[in-house]
Amino acid sequence: MNEGLDGLIEYVQRALKAGAVAGLEPPPLSARVRGLLGNAPNAGDRPESQTKDLPETALTGDTESCGSLDELREVLGNCRRCKLWQGRKKIVFGEGSPRARLVFVGEAPGREEDFEGRPFVGEAGKMLTRIITRVMGLTRDDVYICNVLKCRPPQNRDPEPDEIATCFPFLTAQLSAIEPEVICVLGRVAGTALLGKRFKITRDRGNWYSYNGMPVMPTFHPAYILRAEGRQRELKLLVWEDIKQVMKRLGLEEK
Repeated sequence: MNEGLDGLIEYVQRALKAGAVAGLEPPPLSARVRGLLGNAPNAGDRPESQTKDLPETALTGDTESCGSLDELREVLGNCRRCKLWQGRKKIVFGEGSPRARLVFVGEAPGREEDFEGRPFVGEAGKMLTRIITRVMGLTRDDVYICNVLKCRPPQNRDPEPDEIATCFPFLTAQLSAIEPEVICVLGRVAGTALLGKRFKITRDRGNWYSYNGMPVMPTFHPAYILRAEGRQRELKLLVWEDIKQVMKRLGLEEK
């Protein structure tokens, strides 16, 4: 097989695996094409977790040897591993306690986050901060806050499969370094990234799941609540129910 065809096959394999990570259905493939692609996901595949869909390099690359958040941030560097670096202002790595009992995982930085280099500092961030401080009786320094992506997608569009596949190892390494007692995933994208493509935020929020042995509670993203005119009170009450479960798991008293 010539070098050009080998390169094309490798590219298609990576694209299909990245699509699986993002929860996208792969296209139907003929038996001949599947034979050429080898282990690429097929349309009938239904992986149970995102971890085993990640490209091998994502699981065994630079992040594997990182034992702390500082080491991981150093490895991330001035990242240019995907196309998002071209439009970003600042990398938004995450912030909070490296020994946090609770980690919040969102989708991606927005405009304000991109400008400041900090997660959840816009209007959605203000709502999350109120949940942390007024509802839970904690501070942002007590928890850890990060996103699936470390760079802002243009116009705040949904993350694309290759972007998730590239950034996901850094998220898993962050979680491994912190080893929180609870992970609270905010919204559809974060839920799908950690819990698999079967995840549906409207159906699965409020239920306990597990990621690499760590308890996971999905709830609505604050930005979704802000956009839901006429439903904000209803959605806030649902988030309150979810957060109460997190507090109970952590042994925190209701405020």
